[in-house]
Amino acid sequence: MLPRRPNPLHPFLYNFARVSPRPHALPLVNTAAAATPVTALRVVRQPLVAQSLYFSTSPAAYAKRNKKMPPKKKVVEDKKVILGRPGNNLKCGIVGLPNVGKSSFFNTLSKTDLGKAANFPYATIDPEEARIPVPDDRFTWLCDLYKPASKVPAFLTCIDIAGLTKGASTGEGLGNAFLSHVRAVDGIFQVVRAFDDAEVIHVEGDVDPIRDMEIISNELRLKDIEWVEKEIEKLQKQVRSCGNVSLADKAKKEELATVEKILKTLKEDNKDVRKGQWSNKEVEIINGLTLLTAKPITYLVNLSERDFVRRKNKWLPKIKAWIDENNPGDALIPFSVALEERLVGLSEEEAEAEGEQLGLGKKNPSILGKITTAGYQVLDLIRYFTCGPDEVRAWTVRKGIKAPQAAGVIHSDFENKFVCGEIMAFEDLKQYGSEAATKAAGKLRQQGKPYEIVDGDICYWKCG
Repeated sequence: MLPRRPNPLHPFLYNFARVSPRPHALPLVNTAAAATPVTALRVVRQPLVAQSLYFSTSPAAYAKRNKKMPPKKKVVEDKKVILGRPGNNLKCGIVGLPNVGKSSFFNTLSKTDLGKAANFPYATIDPEEARIPVPDDRFTWLCDLYKPASKVPAFLTCIDIAGLTKGASTGEGLGNAFLSHVRAVDGIFQVVRAFDDAEVIHVEGDVDPIRDMEIISNELRLKDIEWVEKEIEKLQKQVRSCGNVSLADKAKKEELATVEKILKTLKEDNKDVRKGQWSNKEVEIINGLTLLTAKPITYLVNLSERDFVRRKNKWLPKIKAWIDENNPGDALIPFSVALEERLVGLSEEEAEAEGEQLGLGKKNPSILGKITTAGYQVLDLIRYFTCGPDEVRAWTVRKGIKAPQAAGVIHSDFENKFVCGEIMAFEDLKQYGSEAATKAAGKLRQQGKPYEIVDGDICYWKCG
């Protein structure tokens, strides 16, 4: 088919048809205008030409002009790697000089007589272990709601470790064996003696909590320095044979630089490893070394019963000042082993009456629950609950854990064949009073693999 010949009376139509890629799609010229004399057409020529130029733009240019800017990518911050051994079954070790009340504290905490309390050093040789229930008002409320046949609270594993003495890092007083026991735990309860008792001997001759804390701190740091120096020697031999091409060689050199930075922190800066500034890669290297000074410490100051009741002791301000200067941010909890030993054999009502008699109010004056909770928190542990008429149970997991790994704490199949989890927050269940009301309010959520467990979640897992 021959192309249509342009009208000679309207020369601008020729340009219109030639420039436009799709002339059939363009608006037609007003027929009334076409019937007018040529001289009159000059009046309407300009707007038509302008209109024709708009429609004559190529598709590529049109798309470029109307192209939207892509949305900015969200900056995803790297998740902070937690310092310490990864896992959910973490342990706290009870550490201190001999005869400061460690084994007596362990016995009252565990309500056992496993710890060998005696008035001489090294009464404890082999470490004793016990699982301590962690108090939680949420767990009690859930048990009251579901009235289950079985109740299983969260637990914290505590280990009674023999006393460390000055020179333990070089082997004094079976120090190497005791420090290996410290290395096996994930957090430390450091018991500090701040009571005077002529009948309880002190391995250093007199009571001085500041000196005792410095002894423990120095021995842990000296042992770490020894281990780090050996690691540097090993890495230096490996780096000498490395090239500059492979990623493995570069990673080995980076590891050596990190370990040298650790040594500088310990020797030159006189700081514990946990108080340094570390990147995620450096934290992963530190975790592989299982250093003593990388473990979180909770300081437990053992007072006499009299000082604890009146909340006054000459050493407490000095201990607090020492912690703020040397290990800022570490928890300090005053308590009295002597009082706890009396309370452990009493019922809850009798303990409340004892607290009222001591002038501490009508409540149980025991501080053991607070200590257990502090140990749980310092290890970055949280718990989620599974609830039903058969059992209400608290499952201990590490902060930041994803849903499949949290389900795997119950059984490995739950992780391997994970589908999703039906999850509601404890606060929502408490607000609405029942699962049915919580679900009706839209607070029962289905969560997939990326979901990060929040402390207090109530979870029901689905797996294939």
